[in-house]
Amino acid sequence: QGQLVESGGGLVQPGGSLRLSCKTTGSIISLRDMGWYRQAPGKERELVATVTSSGTTYYGDSVKGRFTISRDNAKITVDLQMNSLKPEDTAVYYCNAEIATRARPWVSSYWGQGTQVTVSS
Repeated sequence: QGQLVESGGGLVQPGGSLRLSCKTTGSIISLRDMGWYRQAPGKERELVATVTSSGTTYYGDSVKGRFTISRDNAKITVDLQMNSLKPEDTAVYYCNAEIATRARPWVSSYWGQGTQVTVSS
């Protein structure tokens, strides 16, 4: 069964940068969109950025020009480079991928466990 494992969260000062990484495990037989979402306390989960299997990217309005999503189809990983971070970027960030595995040979949406990003001075 596929799993997503995130890394790279932490505490950073306003204006700083962080890079989140997400790797997949399991016998992946099909991979479609990958992306990052976030959820701040008391708020709904929101889309941060997505990237299709062909490399087309989409960003939420609040992160355009500051965040960059990238993926490696060979390694089946997706990264999020976050620059010019603001306190309002503070949230738990979740990796998401639409994958099919040998154990579950139909495309399903998988989520990572989340990684905390805190932007504070």
